[in-house]
Amino acid sequence: MFDKVVIGGTFNTLHRGHKAVLDTGFEVGKTVVIGLTSDDFANRIRTTEVLNYEERKHNIIQYIKRFNKDYEIQKITDPYAIATIDPGVDAIVVSKETLMRAEEINAIRAKKCLDELTIIVVPTALAKDGRPISGNLIRKGEIDIDGNLL
Repeated sequence: MFDKVVIGGTFNTLHRGHKAVLDTGFEVGKTVVIGLTSDDFANRIRTTEVLNYEERKHNIIQYIKRFNKDYEIQKITDPYAIATIDPGVDAIVVSKETLMRAEEINAIRAKKCLDELTIIVVPTALAKDGRPISGNLIRKGEIDIDGNLL
């Protein structure tokens, strides 16, 4: 069990892949810090429409309140945020698609003489047709948030 785990993302359409990352964070962490992209940051890194910050935050809270554990949701304006500055963080939960970002975070922490984070990689959640579940496929109406074909 880790004292403080970080998770970051936009969580635009909260789907089974996002839930797997959140589930893992709450399984392995005493406290979970969720870095949620600000509206400006989300719109800079996304090419599709993004729900506003408060809607995305509300959706996350509705999902994670069942864990009954300490958590914090922080608005982030860059991809590194708390993970590169807080010496109390000891693990990061990522998807296979965001593993490279976690490795970058550890490189930045090393330059700052902070301990390396344990990186926990959650397997990619696949739709019924074998494709990775993504907000893009959901928005196109090809799958639902659980990966079922529509």
